[in-house]
Amino acid sequence: MQLLHKQQCNHASVPNVAPSTILAYPLAVPRTVAVSPQLELDELRLAAWRALLTAHAAAVRGIERELDRAGGDLVPLSWYDVLIELVDAAGHRLSQRDLTRSVVLTRSGLSRLIDRLEGAGLVRREPNLADRRSEMIVLTRAGRDAVRRTWPAYARGIAEHFARHVRADEAAVLTAALERVRDAAKRDA
Repeated sequence: MQLLHKQQCNHASVPNVAPSTILAYPLAVPRTVAVSPQLELDELRLAAWRALLTAHAAAVRGIERELDRAGGDLVPLSWYDVLIELVDAAGHRLSQRDLTRSVVLTRSGLSRLIDRLEGAGLVRREPNLADRRSEMIVLTRAGRDAVRRTWPAYARGIAEHFARHVRADEAAVLTAALERVRDAAKRDA
């Protein structure tokens, strides 16, 4: 399959999007694709999808570097993301199933991460009285302390690698659109 190079893309059809953001499209595939009778994938939405993925990856790499540079006893970003879900949960506990829905990890990846968090004393497992087939993952005091220690460096990373590039009006639009996508995915799960 031949690819249409970036410089051959019709940038004029994608307003306010940098040419470098437009992907190389397979020549054999039309730029607007009817995925189903109700759904259509057009060039603008495809560009938005790709920008979301690449911006997320770049920002996460930058934030991880910030945490590494800060040193000390800060937890890695993947650990923080699990711990903050528990901070926000009622009773600082979630079933492993609910935690899997909240983070960007596979079930087996999360299970291994929980093993490491438990080994570090940041979480503990308890029986789930509502569903004996699963366990509850509970945040420990050490886990709460790790979140408190890590947050300032994480916040600096978010500010540096994401927030400074997004105006307030854009943040409102991004939030509304991404929450709509998130809510639809939850309904479809």
